[in-house]
Amino acid sequence: MLDVGIQDRLPLPKTGLFGLQHLLALTGIWIFPVLIGATLELSQEDVSHIVQACFLLTGLVTILQSSRIVRLPIVQGPTAAFFVAILAAAATYDLGTAFGSMVVAGLIFMVLSIPIGNLGLFGHIRRFAADPIVFGTLFVIIGAQLANIGLPGWFGTAGTDSYGWSSFWVGVVVVVVILGCMIFGGSTLFKRAAILVGIAVGSVVALLAGIWSPPSLGEASVIGVPTIFPFGFGVAWPVVILMLLAFFQAGAEAMGMYTLVSGWGGEKLSVNRINRGLFTEFLGSTVGAAFGGIGTTSYPENVGIIRITRIGSRFVTMAAGIFAFALAFLPQISMFIAGLSGVVLSAASTILFGIIAISGIQMLQKVRWDDLNIAVAATSFIVSLGTQWIPEDILAALPPQIAGLINTPMMLGVIMLITLNILVNFIIRPRLESRVAVAADAA
Repeated sequence: MLDVGIQDRLPLPKTGLFGLQHLLALTGIWIFPVLIGATLELSQEDVSHIVQACFLLTGLVTILQSSRIVRLPIVQGPTAAFFVAILAAAATYDLGTAFGSMVVAGLIFMVLSIPIGNLGLFGHIRRFAADPIVFGTLFVIIGAQLANIGLPGWFGTAGTDSYGWSSFWVGVVVVVVILGCMIFGGSTLFKRAAILVGIAVGSVVALLAGIWSPPSLGEASVIGVPTIFPFGFGVAWPVVILMLLAFFQAGAEAMGMYTLVSGWGGEKLSVNRINRGLFTEFLGSTVGAAFGGIGTTSYPENVGIIRITRIGSRFVTMAAGIFAFALAFLPQISMFIAGLSGVVLSAASTILFGIIAISGIQMLQKVRWDDLNIAVAATSFIVSLGTQWIPEDILAALPPQIAGLINTPMMLGVIMLITLNILVNFIIRPRLESRVAVAADAA
């Protein structure tokens, strides 16, 4: 499957070039922090703290995963699960509580995956956690939930001079460029970094159209360390539960990527090796949350790069981690990303969220669609999305933390999917099949 094996090295220039390609595929770093800032009306300085922490978190975990821990070509990056969880928590509480609760949830999951012998619990439950019906359906739910952040932003901000169709056409340009790179990019860097190319071209068009100007970088230092707890520190147990669910999804997705990549490279993937990788991922997300970083998972886009290039060297992904780690100490880069055009990012995120949803549909191809599995997926899908339209007076009568959970499709969806999947496929299905077998033998 691979032309360059997982434990093989490339010449340093090629290692750096392919490492940069992996870094450019981490679209969550470039989009999620700015969308959080736009949704919560944060200042550019606050958004830059999140960007800087995301680079730190991505770099730290990717270096550890590729070099000493799981020793696979795994690239970590901000995931939509944590993005949605942070938005939901901050809307009910504040960002300090969101990130503080993520730290607590991360510590809990570190204990669950402690890599000593066979003690790590998480590695033993991959059969339940990585079930495609659970996370395939969940990705579709997440994509649908995030749709309201994308297209409406193409028109800009109401009340500003640029609001309206002039901004909309800039968004159209962004989408056309991204689609062009995806369709005609072949196996080149343009295809893997299509969203980033769209953002770059859209930013130039927005500048020429007069609806955006580059942010001032004078107040940001050239070199600086990320700020610890830039939004304060708080813990709320309902938010801890939300973050536990996000960690669960991130861990399950990571296990799927470990299994896929190790199979391509002919690597043996033991339970202890899985737990080492998960422990490192949870450790990195916990440390990163203390600096305001969005929790990570193993990026499918980077696994796609490995599949296309057939270069599976873990030293290449380690180079990507080194690049990200270095960017964490360049505040002006983070400030520039924080000041990118909201219209451009909204257009780019529309494609990104669509990719998330379609990735879920691809996962669902592995499901055997009998009546039992349809009951699990269909019920979870329609109920979780339908809660967005529960009457406001009904939600207002509930405690805020419960209302926030019910009114967040991703969170309610993962609870319903896991619960129904265990109930239907691991309790009810064996009993029904046993009855059928007995009836067949009696006949």
